[in-house]
Amino acid sequence: QVQLVESGGGLVQPGGSLRLSCAASGFTLDYYAIGWFRQAPGKEREGVLCISSSGDRPLYADSVKGRFTITRDSAKTTVYLQMNSLKPEDTAVYYCAMGPSCRYAASRYNYWGQGTQVTVSS
Repeated sequence: QVQLVESGGGLVQPGGSLRLSCAASGFTLDYYAIGWFRQAPGKEREGVLCISSSGDRPLYADSVKGRFTITRDSAKTTVYLQMNSLKPEDTAVYYCAMGPSCRYAASRYNYWGQGTQVTVSS
């Protein structure tokens, strides 16, 4: 049974950092990509970053360039989204999703986690 569980969200002040985790089970990351998406209130879900089975890391949101990074543990069971220099506009529910390859479109991903709230506010 495929399952994705996000964790690590919370309230952080502007300029702070958070690391989100996406724990995967029921499949191996050797063959699938994991994308991070976010959805702010009243806005469409947008792709942020992805990591492919081969380790490619396409960036989908220019607004996070140089601040967010995506990594994968050596056991290939967990994908992380390290978020630094957070801004209020980063406030959103963050989701991880599994698909056959990295694509910007959310529709190209087959399985989704439940999401974790990130709030950046002073």
